[in-house]
Amino acid sequence: HKHFKHASYLWWVALLALWPALGTTDGKRPVFPSIADKAFIEECVRSHNDYRAKVAPPASNMRYMTWDAALARTARAWAHKCRFEHNVYLEKKYQCHPNFTTLGENIWVGSHHIFTPTGAVRSWYNEVNFYTFETRKCTKICGHYTQVVWDNSYKVGCAVVFCNKAGGIKNAALFVCDYAPGGNFPRRPYTKGAPCSKCAKEDTCENKLCSKYKQM
Repeated sequence: HKHFKHASYLWWVALLALWPALGTTDGKRPVFPSIADKAFIEECVRSHNDYRAKVAPPASNMRYMTWDAALARTARAWAHKCRFEHNVYLEKKYQCHPNFTTLGENIWVGSHHIFTPTGAVRSWYNEVNFYTFETRKCTKICGHYTQVVWDNSYKVGCAVVFCNKAGGIKNAALFVCDYAPGGNFPRRPYTKGAPCSKCAKEDTCENKLCSKYKQM
């Protein structure tokens, strides 16, 4: 009985020690932007296109990405499961998108305090350090990088949710981006050459990317 009291006392001391930290969010879950938030959409799209434009060697046929609301809804639905693993339905035709049969996906998880879309996309892109373009050799994990810079993926939709626990991290942000058409087939992620030199005839060149759209 005494041991129980002592444990309770320690628990209260621990809780009081946490009080200032909890107070920073008023004890509530952090509020992340919705998939309709314009600033969130803009940052997700811009960060992808910025990294797509800077690949080395340069890409001759890299497409400019734009937002896709249906992909964002799929990303949100999967993110809400708070699993640090890929959506098992992505490979089933038309189950996750009305128009595309193949979708790709990247997932980031980390402390909710440090999350930004740009930071997450940067962490995916930084897998380039493990990838050799000419030989397609990967010494660690490269699939997130190759999807970010996959030449023919021109639609992206992302979502972020708060998870009590995800991927072994407590109070986590889980960020999911889905891509169409999906990439990561057994080939190089793009064709090297002078930027925009192998765009489709109707495309314009936007910041070294092949675009059918005016920039936002």
